[in-house]
Amino acid sequence: MDKRTYLEKQANTIRKLTLEAIGTLGVGHIGGSLSIADILAVLYFDQMKIDPKNPGMPMRDRFVLSKGHAGPAVYAALALKGYFNLDLLNTLNQPNTNLPSHTDKNKTPGIDMTTGSLGQGFSVAVGMALAAQMDKAPFKVYAIISDGESQEGQIWEAAMFAGNRKLDHLIAFTDYNKMQIDGNISTFNDVSPLDKKWEAFNWHVQVVDGHDVMALIDAIEIAKKTEGMPSMIIMNTIKGKGAFFCEGDPASHNMPVTMEMAREAIERLDRDGTEK
Repeated sequence: MDKRTYLEKQANTIRKLTLEAIGTLGVGHIGGSLSIADILAVLYFDQMKIDPKNPGMPMRDRFVLSKGHAGPAVYAALALKGYFNLDLLNTLNQPNTNLPSHTDKNKTPGIDMTTGSLGQGFSVAVGMALAAQMDKAPFKVYAIISDGESQEGQIWEAAMFAGNRKLDHLIAFTDYNKMQIDGNISTFNDVSPLDKKWEAFNWHVQVVDGHDVMALIDAIEIAKKTEGMPSMIIMNTIKGKGAFFCEGDPASHNMPVTMEMAREAIERLDRDGTEK
């Protein structure tokens, strides 16, 4: 199996596990979870230096999901990678769960930062990268932010600091699905042109298809070789990618999902193989 096929299969499985977990609960952040399945497959199964048997390994790469509401997809990736049993995914956001709706480092093995309040996770990722720079540590810090989150001033304060400090340990991604909970980004507070904004803050910027695993790998490899600047990879994505009932729908930010809906979406993903 070549790398593209392998990673597309992993992304497909992340989507199916996410659908099942949210379907079991009956409601959840389906749209923004499914739009990042491909980058999670690339990071967890190709790029990041991590060890599921030793989640606290000091020199591991760090990952911060600043858009913490997409936690269900990260849990699917972590379980698939072997951080915990797959059966736990169906405890998502249930009483006494270790898999809350938003990521919590005190509850879930493999989570490097508790997030949910938009903008705050990204600031912590910048702090992690600063620590790596000061310690001359070899690890990279990866962070995913959303386009709606990019309306937060805290994002740009952190961006300014990281660019000023030349934090090349930091590789960030924007999940640019152009939608937020209320509708289209452009209707409320448009963040375009995102590439020019990040360049103005002294970041190395690339724009890629966020559902093309090989394009994501190529962009990350370029980012790894970029010195003296943090990197931003803007991923053009589709909210709810792979779920027929909500693909491209802003209502998918957080919506009811029955097991019947989830099962049909999973069947379609099985049938279509590498559909994302």
